[in-house]
Amino acid sequence: MSASLIAGLRAALPSATIWDASDLPSRDPGFDARNFGASALVRPRDVEGVAALVRFCAKRGVSLVAQGGRTGLAGGAATSQGQIICDLGGLAQIEEIDPFARVAIVQAGLTLGALQEAAAAHGLDPGIDLAARGSATIGGMVSTNAGGIMAFRNGTMRHRVLGLEAVLPDGRVFSDLTRVLKTSAGYDLKHLFIGAEGTLGIVTRVAVRLDPVAGASATALVGVPDAASAQRIVRHFLGSTSARLTAAEILWHNFASLMQRALGYAPGQLPLDAPCLLVLGLGADSLEAARGALEDGLAAIWEEAGIMDGLVASSEAQAAQMWRLREETEHIERAHPIAPSFDVSVPCGALDAYVARIEAGLKRIDAAYAPYVYGHLADGNLHISINCPGPLAHDRHAAIEDVLYEGLREAGGSFSAEHGVGLEKRDAYERHADPVKRDLAKAIKEMIDPGHVMNPGKVVG
Repeated sequence: MSASLIAGLRAALPSATIWDASDLPSRDPGFDARNFGASALVRPRDVEGVAALVRFCAKRGVSLVAQGGRTGLAGGAATSQGQIICDLGGLAQIEEIDPFARVAIVQAGLTLGALQEAAAAHGLDPGIDLAARGSATIGGMVSTNAGGIMAFRNGTMRHRVLGLEAVLPDGRVFSDLTRVLKTSAGYDLKHLFIGAEGTLGIVTRVAVRLDPVAGASATALVGVPDAASAQRIVRHFLGSTSARLTAAEILWHNFASLMQRALGYAPGQLPLDAPCLLVLGLGADSLEAARGALEDGLAAIWEEAGIMDGLVASSEAQAAQMWRLREETEHIERAHPIAPSFDVSVPCGALDAYVARIEAGLKRIDAAYAPYVYGHLADGNLHISINCPGPLAHDRHAAIEDVLYEGLREAGGSFSAEHGVGLEKRDAYERHADPVKRDLAKAIKEMIDPGHVMNPGKVVG
């Protein structure tokens, strides 16, 4: 990118922060080193600045990649020379919280953690939670249709968005900041931008649904023989009228063992010796009520579910120990740098059969493969990492994908549950997504972004 183009950027956006390629190597690219491969980064201060940047790029045929917290795991924010990053960090305000309507109007660069904290002051919550809550931004979560640990109850980001604002590839601003649940006024076009990974426009503002938050929560770690047993426990608590199930995370033994070693947990410190572990969260009006409901519920279902061991956290510190087992997944990368990782949705009744099938299929590729499997039990979203360093050769990676993704679409599942397509799953998208869906997606891309200004090469190619 020429010096004159950078100078033109500075002239066109005098109030924006602009870093050229020489500035980027000294800054943190987030979860993917490719995020800062661009020739420049621009951080506008408002939607007008974003629109001006888009018009600048569209006029010159320069491609633009929107970035939020840079926590994506599928390469959706990766950039290359000649591209410009639109960093949404300058749009990070909460414009309004309406506690009666239970709606927040927020800018796209606001972090999930900041929204959670602000909503909690009103006894409310955005109804979605991620381990990367301190970095992940609302705009990025919209653009990837983020899910997280509460999706089984509250849905994904698609179900939390009432309305949004986005800058189109020609610089026009699409504004549909609907803040009501019921609207049947023609095509609901906001859904074009949710999960599109910035390929159709840049989300700048969002109207987010808020829910009442439980007064307190309790955590338990339960050892079970398989996912079917864990699901019996989940069904039991979903039927509770005295408390609300807020989390149900499952860890298969290989993953739990790695985490136990990495975290330095001593044998017997937690009930870790079981084929599967279930981390349960339960909300109620008080801590005593939540803990009591967990203890009573587990006692009632103990024999029927075949529970092998279990512990209800007696303190916040002990609850944090349990959640560290699930959330500090960076220990996989420390044990296996750039470990190949995957993110699938499996119909809930098929989890045990699916895990058994992929374990056998992976061993046919390499006898040393013993995958780390964990995820969101109640909605069937499993995260899978292979116990080897990456990146793998293309043919080997494709062979693993074919084992993991075989039959998923036909069974009603998905090869990408919550991490998106980005660059990492482009080949899988072509091999495993419905061909008619792919054709429709390409047609929409060509109609809205014929110049391929917005995040080219991602999702639809």
